[in-house]
Amino acid sequence: MSGGNVVAPQGAEIRIGKTGAILIQIGVVVAIAVIWEMSTRLGLAHPFLLPPLSAVLGRLAEDTMSGSVFLDLTLTLYRALTGFFIAAALGIPLGILMARQKLFGWFFEPLISIGFPMPKVAFIPIFILWFDIYDTSKIIMVVFSCFFPIVMATYAGTKNVDKWPLWSARSLGTREGQLLWEVILPLASPQILTGLQIALPVGMITTVVTEMLMGGRGVGGAMIQAGRFADSVGVFAGIIEIALLGMVVIRALEMLRARLLIWHPEARH
Repeated sequence: MSGGNVVAPQGAEIRIGKTGAILIQIGVVVAIAVIWEMSTRLGLAHPFLLPPLSAVLGRLAEDTMSGSVFLDLTLTLYRALTGFFIAAALGIPLGILMARQKLFGWFFEPLISIGFPMPKVAFIPIFILWFDIYDTSKIIMVVFSCFFPIVMATYAGTKNVDKWPLWSARSLGTREGQLLWEVILPLASPQILTGLQIALPVGMITTVVTEMLMGGRGVGGAMIQAGRFADSVGVFAGIIEIALLGMVVIRALEMLRARLLIWHPEARH
């Protein structure tokens, strides 16, 4: 399915509008919800291992009325976005410098290549020792997780900028500072934004994991607390909270991308 089109087995193309696509997505969600509820009601799944969706939604309603949901979501979102923006502020300039300055590329490229595939959660015990278990260590952990995909995407996008626009701009007397802001960054921005879109979910996941391991308030901390008391309804309520929060944040970044790249060919699709 691409651009609202579905290719049938015989090769015939079926047009589906935006409204139809939204209705299909809603139908999938409703079907999953019905299957979830009925599988427990009919005894196909144990209520402790898979509590009824109605019970989970009831818990969410109770927590919403008490205000605990908003506190946990706000703390989780604060840690995730703070770490994400710090990583972007550090990673984008470094990626550009690595691509534009040979000395930076020579020094940092091996370090980034080694650090990028490493499991970042393995550093959680180290950060706990260095920065304690409060917000500082959690935010730094998010920065560490988001930093590498942002640097790699920025480096690749800047390095792969077509030479012809650069040569044309230089021939017209464009200074290096103008060249960066008016030519290189616009042409590299699709890949930079892709790196940000990869890093943001990573930051959300890292935030929840650090909250689970370090404790305290937040969605992850509430989930692990519910698990300690065998409160499976609370655990599943946390899963739904994370899913909804992630959907909203990622969708917001997609909308920002579409607005920033309105001039780009991808906006036509």
